[in-house]
Amino acid sequence: MMFVINVAYFIAAVLFIVGLKQMSHPASARRGIVWAGVGMLLATAVTFFHPEIKHNYFWIILAMLVSSVLAWWSGKKVAMTDMPQMIAIYNGMGGGAAAAIAAVVLLQNDVYDPLDKVTQILAVLGALIGAIAFSGSTVAYAKLEGLIKKSFRFNGQQMVNMAVFGVTVLLGLYLALSGTNYGGFALFVFFVLALAFGVMATTPIGGADMPVVISLFNALTGLAVGFEGYVLENPAMMIAGIVVGSAGTLLTQLMAKAMNRSISNVLFSNFGEVSSGEDDEVEGSMKPIEAPDVAAMMAYAEKVIVIPGYGMAVAQAQHKIWELTKLLQEKDVEVKFAIHPVAGRMPGHMNVLLAEAGVPYDIIFDLDEINEEFPTTTVTLVIGANDVVNPVARTNPDSPIYGMPILDADKAENVIVIKRGKGAGFSGIENHLFYQDNTRMLYGDAQQMISAITAAVKTF
Repeated sequence: MMFVINVAYFIAAVLFIVGLKQMSHPASARRGIVWAGVGMLLATAVTFFHPEIKHNYFWIILAMLVSSVLAWWSGKKVAMTDMPQMIAIYNGMGGGAAAAIAAVVLLQNDVYDPLDKVTQILAVLGALIGAIAFSGSTVAYAKLEGLIKKSFRFNGQQMVNMAVFGVTVLLGLYLALSGTNYGGFALFVFFVLALAFGVMATTPIGGADMPVVISLFNALTGLAVGFEGYVLENPAMMIAGIVVGSAGTLLTQLMAKAMNRSISNVLFSNFGEVSSGEDDEVEGSMKPIEAPDVAAMMAYAEKVIVIPGYGMAVAQAQHKIWELTKLLQEKDVEVKFAIHPVAGRMPGHMNVLLAEAGVPYDIIFDLDEINEEFPTTTVTLVIGANDVVNPVARTNPDSPIYGMPILDADKAENVIVIKRGKGAGFSGIENHLFYQDNTRMLYGDAQQMISAITAAVKTF
């Protein structure tokens, strides 16, 4: 029987990897999710036949039913703009589950060979990493959801955090090397400290950096699951954890690179809150424009590049954008979409929204693919994006985002920015693009403004 179970686990692991590979492109991402889901279903089903399950079927099925209903309900209910915080809390649940597995193993250590130090050490490591990922992801969710509206900082905070982490690691070493004689109290203190460190490490980080932090915690969750897979001698858990851990690590590095910042800078700097100072001082003024004037510019343009941002997601304007795009294409206007790696509040946020509206993949381009086209673009339409088109990233060494790769929207002949008001972006940095001579501001809800532009274009 164990041979059949292990073969099934192997097949499930292959499905995980195939699914992840297909998620690398929007055209196959949906299929990839299905394949990975089939793999998870297979791994779950075959686990019922594992000899260690014994008589616990009632509690397992009950937990699966409750969690499945909650997951289905929350998945159907969540808005696309709230997807980052849902990912954060779901990721936290994964870390918490890994930590809970470790707690059971450590409390019932007689189930395993107490002389197996490797198992003991990996169980403690999984407990430490999983607990930190759980509490840290919970704080990240609360920040993105608006439940925590500010970052808490005090002098010497990093030293206090490192002291807590150091004590937690020392206690973990004691648990890992002391066999079965450590007692439940030491384990309880260990988990309290690990959970506290996750909270303390995340609360100082600004909201603008939460997507990177979520990705990092995702990598930690995968690592914890992989460790606990070894502890439970479950190859499916090991492979799934390794895949998630490595993918999360790579994604974290790519996101940090897209902002020209190191991961340590994200975790330990004060960036991400509203800033003030020389980088916010701009010359000139924002120049408003009306929808009919924008429509005239776009109807007679040779090339239009659309840059979507979080404002488009909030307004749910992607369907109206596609309607306008088709109308312009009928007038022989070349229309392309430019996507920054960190546009929105999670990787791929804009790609998913555009795909939902039916925008073809062959007119959607990444930063590196399209930046050279802005100087030959008649109109660049910026919809709710801010920091990813801010030219101070190229021009002002004193700016917190200096060196960050941006979309070169400012190099277009005309720039139209659709924005609700005159406030700064998510990072709190004033956008100098809005004050340039070739930029005009169209104030209002993105969906309403695009509808007004579309109606006006039809008259030309």
